[in-house]
Order: sequence, then C-alpha cells, then structure tokens
Amino acid sequence: MDAAFDPTHTALVVIDLQRDFCSPGGYADKAGIDIGPMQAVVANTVRLLRAARAAGLLVVHTREGHLSDLSDCTAAKLQRSVDAGAPIGSLGPLGRLLVRGEQGHDFVDAVRPVAGEEVIDKPGYGAFHRTRLAQVLAAHDIERLIVCGVTTEVCVHSTLREAVDRGFLCTTVGDATAASNPALQASALAMISVEGGIFGRVCGTDEVVVSLQDLATAGPTRLDARVDTWVKAFTGA
Repeated sequence: MDAAFDPTHTALVVIDLQRDFCSPGGYADKAGIDIGPMQAVVANTVRLLRAARAAGLLVVHTREGHLSDLSDCTAAKLQRSVDAGAPIGSLGPLGRLLVRGEQGHDFVDAVRPVAGEEVIDKPGYGAFHRTRLAQVLAAHDIERLIVCGVTTEVCVHSTLREAVDRGFLCTTVGDATAASNPALQASALAMISVEGGIFGRVCGTDEVVVSLQDLATAGPTRLDARVDTWVKAFTGA
C-alpha cells in the first residue's frame, strides 16, 4: 500500500478529457493535432476512476472552455487559437470550439463524472486559475493529488505546478497523460521528477491502481483507526 494515497486526504484530478481534445471535429482536431494519443489515455483513466471510486477518493474532473460571449477568454488566448487554425468560439462539427454547453466542451462518455464527483470549469490552462478548485480541495481536507489527463505539457503541467506551489504532494500518472505532440511527452514527464521530484513523482497506471485497490481493501480498517484517534482526542480517553 502506498501511504501517500490516504483516501481521506487524496484526490484524483482528471484534466480535460473532453470531446474538444479527444474527438474528431473538436478543437484539437481542428488545430491539426493528432488526437490519437489523447484518445489512447482514456482507457487508463477509466481504470484509475474505477480504482479511485472503490477506494473512496474525492474525484475531480476539469473542463477547459469559455462563456458563450467569450468574455472570459483573453485576447492573447483567442489570438493563439486563431494562429493554431482553430479560433475559440468558431463553429465546428461539435458546436462552437471550447465554448461551455457545446457538445465538444462535454466529457468523453467513458470518463463522464458520476453523482457526487466535482466538475471544475476553467477558462485557462491551469485548474486553479479563476476556479473554485482550491476551495473544493480545502473543504475535503485534501493534501495529495493524483493527476492524469491532457495535455501533459500544457494543462497538466500548469495545474501540477500551481498545485505544488500551494503545498500539495502530487503524483502524475504518466501513461494516463498525453502531449499534443508525442515528441514532447517524455520531456514533459522528465521535467516533473528533476531535482528529486520538484513537481512530485511520475508513475504508471498499474502502480496507482494496485495502491488504490489495496486502499479499497484496507479502507474500513484505516478509517476506523482514524475515527478512534478522533474520539480519543476529543474525549481524552
């Protein structure tokens, strides 16, 4: 069992597994990005979700997108999307690109949130920027994050770096992330673990799933022990 994955203080954060990034006709596809690698991480994310739910972890899903009037999209970001050939707000096969409420903005069916899971809609790359993510994590007493999703070098890294600055201990699931350019994937993951793990650690889906399955098996015992500790603290027993 990985002690880092205490279910009472750990959250699984699934970054931007939306149709706009993973499906034909979405933003990434219109920008000329090979969506194959992003589609490929869905299977491992499904495994992580199953294990996290069974272990009782908080699960958070993020979506990048903008208000219909694009008032929360900066001029610089809009211009970057124009330069990429996929202007935010323009009409595509899945609706307006990266606009909230459109078909493309929604999650890939296989990783759709279930009741009780948190959905964070974000206008930027990082999941903390102009969102309620920090408040959600604080309300659940979260100290450690397991991070997966797309893209590794942009939204995953942006979220991870701010999380580390905020004091979270982070694990990035390397084979459940994908870069917009496959040539960047190895470098993006390598940057996380430099200087003794400056942005946390990187591991594979198999390792995380086994750790979470161990937690699911031992969970009641761990939680009962925690309750006993609380009772003793408050009663002086």
